[in-house]
Amino acid sequence: MKARYLGGLVAAGLALGGLTGCSGDDEQPAAAPRTTSAAPTPTPTPPPPPPPTWPLTGLTASSATGDVTERPALAIKVENSVDARPQTGLDAADVVWEQVVEGGITRFVAVYQSTLPPQIGPVRSVRPMDPAIAAPLHGLLAFSGGVPAYVQAARDAGLQVVSQDSGAAGFSRVSTRKAPHNVYADPTVLVGQADDAHKASPQPQFEFGQPPTAGTPATRLDLTMSGVSHPRWTWNGQAWLRAEGQQPAVTADGRQLAATNVVVLRVDVVQTTARDPAGNPVPETQMVGSGAATVAVGGTTVEARWAKNAVGDRVALTGAADGMPVRLAPGTTWVELVPNGSGGVAVG
Repeated sequence: MKARYLGGLVAAGLALGGLTGCSGDDEQPAAAPRTTSAAPTPTPTPPPPPPPTWPLTGLTASSATGDVTERPALAIKVENSVDARPQTGLDAADVVWEQVVEGGITRFVAVYQSTLPPQIGPVRSVRPMDPAIAAPLHGLLAFSGGVPAYVQAARDAGLQVVSQDSGAAGFSRVSTRKAPHNVYADPTVLVGQADDAHKASPQPQFEFGQPPTAGTPATRLDLTMSGVSHPRWTWNGQAWLRAEGQQPAVTADGRQLAATNVVVLRVDVVQTTARDPAGNPVPETQMVGSGAATVAVGGTTVEARWAKNAVGDRVALTGAADGMPVRLAPGTTWVELVPNGSGGVAVG
């Protein structure tokens, strides 16, 4: 009897345990849903910064100019009379300005910054429009002498004056030419005299970029600066080549002068009370103002307008048709200051 009772208890216990185990399986929580994490979006690599460029040409460093470095602009007066040709160092200038002086001959303001050639010359005296031409560069203006009022105007315009007649280093006379056509300069020595206020590189004087596409095809630019000065520019497919009338304009080593851009500004010219040694009145080109312009770039010319609101402002070029800024091709630039009335521009 006891044995059957114990057996029943054991059976009941096993049955109860089975029920408890089943109850535990039914109450297990459901498995958590599987999640997938999205791969992080890679941060795009920023484009490399554009390479530095020389401010007066818009060109990057090259074997000729070396790395783009901080260096002031040197504007120097270079003669262009028949007795001064062929000149030395003009082909190394970043920008050259041609102006009419007494007697109808022309003279240059040659600006150097990316390249300093071994020698420049012949160097001549300052003229009344030179401060307004060079002032936007905030650098050095070098010459061989001049009317005291013009020299002072250069200082008042914020330029550092480096003059041969005041004893500045870097000037010398060559024995192969007669005075006054024999003053030459070492630009490295001139730039080495820059004071702390004139050591910085200049700001760009023109806009560089994609040249205008709406220009007129042209291969020749014939200018009349005066009755005795007729520069001519011819497009050879790569550059504008300069001639003095029918004669190619060359450097002392025989290379023809060339430019990437030729900018012609129609300007007013007035006579001052100053006289040269021959008694001719000294003309002054009016650089503050505005007027018509012709820009030759590539194998095209574009009609434009120029404006300069103050002595220290650079010349701004805008399209005559649309008023948009006119951009030059990176490279060297010659600026021709053609007098209104007595001067002329012919495009062919």
